[in-house]
Amino acid sequence: MSTPYPFTAIVGQDDLRLGLLLNAVSPAVGGVLVRGEKGTAKSTAVRALAALMPEVPVVSGCRFSCDPSAPDPACPDGPHETGPGVSRPARTVELPVGASEDRLVGALDIERALSEGVKAFEPGLLADAHRGILYVDEVNLLHDHLVDLLLDAAAMGASYVEREGVSVRHAARFLLVGTMNPEEGELRPQLLDRFGLTVEVAASRDTDQRVEVVRRRLAYDDDPEGFAARWAREEAALRERIAAARVLLPRVVLGDGVLRQIAATCAAFEVDGMRADIVMARTATALAAWAGREEVTAEDVRQAALLALPHRRRRNPFDAPGLDEEKLDDTLREAGGDADDGDGDDDGPGGGGGGGGVPPQSGGPDAPDRSAGAGDDTPADTPTDTPAGSDGSGSEQRPAPAGGAEQAPVGASEPFRAKMLSVPGLGEGAAGRRSRARTEHGRTTGARRPEGALTKLHLAATVQAAAPHQRARGRSGRGLVVRRDDLRQATREGREGNLVLFVVDASGSMAARQRMGAVKGAVLSLLLDAYQRRDKVGLVTFRGQEAEVALPPTSSVDAAAARLESLPTGGRTPLAAGLLKAHDVLRVERMRDPSRRPLLVVVTDGRATGGPDPVALAARAGRLHAAEGTASVVVDCETGVVRLGLAAQLARELGGSAVTLDELRADSIAGLVKDVTAAGRAA
Repeated sequence: MSTPYPFTAIVGQDDLRLGLLLNAVSPAVGGVLVRGEKGTAKSTAVRALAALMPEVPVVSGCRFSCDPSAPDPACPDGPHETGPGVSRPARTVELPVGASEDRLVGALDIERALSEGVKAFEPGLLADAHRGILYVDEVNLLHDHLVDLLLDAAAMGASYVEREGVSVRHAARFLLVGTMNPEEGELRPQLLDRFGLTVEVAASRDTDQRVEVVRRRLAYDDDPEGFAARWAREEAALRERIAAARVLLPRVVLGDGVLRQIAATCAAFEVDGMRADIVMARTATALAAWAGREEVTAEDVRQAALLALPHRRRRNPFDAPGLDEEKLDDTLREAGGDADDGDGDDDGPGGGGGGGGVPPQSGGPDAPDRSAGAGDDTPADTPTDTPAGSDGSGSEQRPAPAGGAEQAPVGASEPFRAKMLSVPGLGEGAAGRRSRARTEHGRTTGARRPEGALTKLHLAATVQAAAPHQRARGRSGRGLVVRRDDLRQATREGREGNLVLFVVDASGSMAARQRMGAVKGAVLSLLLDAYQRRDKVGLVTFRGQEAEVALPPTSSVDAAAARLESLPTGGRTPLAAGLLKAHDVLRVERMRDPSRRPLLVVVTDGRATGGPDPVALAARAGRLHAAEGTASVVVDCETGVVRLGLAAQLARELGGSAVTLDELRADSIAGLVKDVTAAGRAA
């Protein structure tokens, strides 16, 4: 086993270290979600935490880590007698993003269960993580069905495995720690709320601090054991401080005045439900114990809010996490009442006197770097606001049809709930919520012979396959004699996520401010729909003389929204170039991820300029997509009394359909759910 990097040797990242340490002091806080760019010691810190956790007493030989002083009466390895047990180090169990359901919750031997009546159960990662740490790197990329299982286990403190009437249950209480890069996509709100705390991390911009990071990392890579030995004293001191804080924790007093501050803060920031209040109370108590105090102060409440509320105040995936610290201070002062003010008038961001930061480090500067945590870049206005500094409205109402000057970006109108657009046929892509697909979850549609390990038994088909052979197999009792060849895998139909590639016309013909705002609002609505349906998205724009890939296909819809918001307009309309660029993007994506089916969404009024016959050239590009079976829809942005119908004509060339901006709304009269055909409507 490799020597982990010492926790105390991590440079900077005060919020990250404090969030992890508070959970080590009080696991009831509920875990940590670490958000930040790549290469910021997220995984290093999490893996180093296990070495600081106290040893865990377990029942000898129990695969489910039962507590010997209070063993689980329903343990599959039980029943156990109470006794001294044995101690082992706390575990950090890593859940791979691509893990199977059986790897997470465990696997039942269906053949033995049917033929012998024996619950032969192989524990999964949830059993391994019981009374330890469950670490999910890139948690935002976790498949939905695994997220559902995690939510169930986190809510109930137990894992249930159900296979056609055969059930196994075991305890599964763990500290959930996740890391993610927001550029790769956001997290489902249900799972986001399950994390007690969230911290934002970013690489320091301080030269001396960066030098110290590199120096320590190179020293560790050259001699991991020697490097760890040099930090052994600091590690031991931190381990003792955690143990002392755990002992002090039950004696910490949470006064009524402090509780009032917690409730007022959660109400002021309009967080949903009551989990935020409870997590803040537990976090503030842990902060007091960590600082060696028996009473919670206003500063503890402030720091708890900065850790527990940012991810709970988001209303949609395009909101940046973070808190308005000035509003937080005002709320705490107004609700202060009988609370201990302590150093509550300190304007610093909660890392000082009250909450107690992390143990000081030796051998290099360790100044806190909070540049990414407090939401400094959160826009105060909604996307509907007109950007400041625009050039007045007169020159923007009638743009030049060709070669017009570039105009400032236009803000998007208010997003709305878009109707669902889906790809026809039956796919086999990643689980999602858009198009029909063969999946591991969903309604049962048939049975087949398993190609590998049996995961979903079709009981009726299995019995039907085994029944004719019972006499030949010498059946004499009540049990059914089942062989491997009799087992049948259930085939199921659910929903998949698709690649939704937006091709957006940003030319002069679309540049009237009011119309472009409506167009951006429509695309923003479709992006929000893509987020909810677990799609990948990409963005191609065309204007002037060429088209460009504004955003390569990604799971980060908020990145797409940011690119859309800053999109300039004006110039010619190279529609064919936009379609050809989209064709190139889809060709590459088919090689990278052949099972993910694409949906092409072209947002245009259908006009085309540039070249000898631009409309015919665009039609040829559209037929290229149709020939490859790409599902497509054209969002017709044409306005005015006289309409040319060019967008509808383009939709026919693409082999898809056209919808107007009004028809795109799910609540419109024409907003019926349609399947977008790829090569006519024969299917």
